[in-house]
Amino acid sequence: MERIASFQVDHNKLRPGLYLSRRDGDIVTFDLRFKKPNTGDLLSNAEMHSVEHIIATLLRNSAQKDAVIYFGPMGCQTGFYFLFDERRLSLKEAVALLQQVFRNGAAWEGPMPGKAPAECGNYINLDTDLARKQCAYYSALIQDWTEEKLAY
Repeated sequence: MERIASFQVDHNKLRPGLYLSRRDGDIVTFDLRFKKPNTGDLLSNAEMHSVEHIIATLLRNSAQKDAVIYFGPMGCQTGFYFLFDERRLSLKEAVALLQQVFRNGAAWEGPMPGKAPAECGNYINLDTDLARKQCAYYSALIQDWTEEKLAY
């Protein structure tokens, strides 16, 4: 069997950042790495879930929402995947979109999106303060990121 692309990245050397993971036709996958793998320094379930709710909401309400395919957590708890349609959003525009939504997530003032039993199967572990803190961390990390820095 072939090893999948993400298993071919040396996680001992991988640093937090924003990376182009793969292309599947017009669909591009970005890896949003928050934590260094293999260190025990992982995002908690509540941090991951909370960031997911806010960032997914911001992406799906952005002017580029028609290009958004998916935003969600990595099983390894070191970050997130962002999938988008490259026919509608260039790599440069995708980086700028993520910079903007993470800035907005860091400044989030409203209630947590989807924090109700009818909207989320695990609404109890959602925390706006945790999301803002992680969004601020990642916003600062990628604020000067460019298309050229997307390589692992």
